[in-house]
Amino acid sequence: MKIAVSAASGRLGHAIISELITITEIENIVAVVRDPAKLKIGQIETRVADYQSLEEMDAALQGIDTLIIISAPVAEGGDRLQLHRNVINAAVSAGVGKLIYTSLISNGGEASTLFSDFASINRRTEEYVKGSGLKWIIARNGLYLDLDVVQIRAAADADGLSQNNGNEGRCGYISISELAYAYARLATNDSCNGKILNLTGPCYTQTELVESANEVYGIEVTYEPISVEDNIKRLREIPFFATRGKDVINMLCGCFQCIENNIFDVPSDYLAACGREPLILTKQMKTLLFPKEE
Repeated sequence: MKIAVSAASGRLGHAIISELITITEIENIVAVVRDPAKLKIGQIETRVADYQSLEEMDAALQGIDTLIIISAPVAEGGDRLQLHRNVINAAVSAGVGKLIYTSLISNGGEASTLFSDFASINRRTEEYVKGSGLKWIIARNGLYLDLDVVQIRAAADADGLSQNNGNEGRCGYISISELAYAYARLATNDSCNGKILNLTGPCYTQTELVESANEVYGIEVTYEPISVEDNIKRLREIPFFATRGKDVINMLCGCFQCIENNIFDVPSDYLAACGREPLILTKQMKTLLFPKEE
């Protein structure tokens, strides 16, 4: 059985391929990438294709049984819904048997937030996957623990304040490596076909997240809630975010609006997806893939 991972050179793609190698033969794994030089895993069959090209994707997906579709990032612009449809259409044309789409958790209450447009594309892509005629799994990821820990540790090196507009709402977090563990099992097992799954751990407040990071890394950071307007201003002043543009900053602040309003406080289906509960939060923090290099 051939399993392909699209956008395989990114954080999640790399992690999924690394996990697949541990449970299936390496010749069963295909990495679909735009730039093969960015794939840091050797001996993997690599096929070049861009989400923008239906023809490239069709060629890259020939002979593939299961495709894990990693969502197109906001930072790269473009019509994300059409990019996703290109991949799905190519999968149908190429005779792929099963699609697994990486979506995002939500209880559906994001309409009044800056996150609304991003979430809408995810949900519309989900419907397109379900209507493809192929076997499917919709996997809704919790927020990447890795990314928030990077910001908390950066705060420890600065003024000791972790600031955002999430306030004390609860949110499901999960590390990239724990997501990869789940996706590898979903790709090699059909028991969850036709299901929508929340791939996340327990839900935490921003204060609880910071306190856990303090415990694991031996740092001293305090969480300080700020308004959405102040958070937009703050992120515009950080080069890493400023270079990614207004849409990314608005999406991130909308994400924290969702956290504040408990929109990401959802039950976990992690056990059903892969046969075990996710690692506890502090253990996930100890095993992050990219704890400092963001």
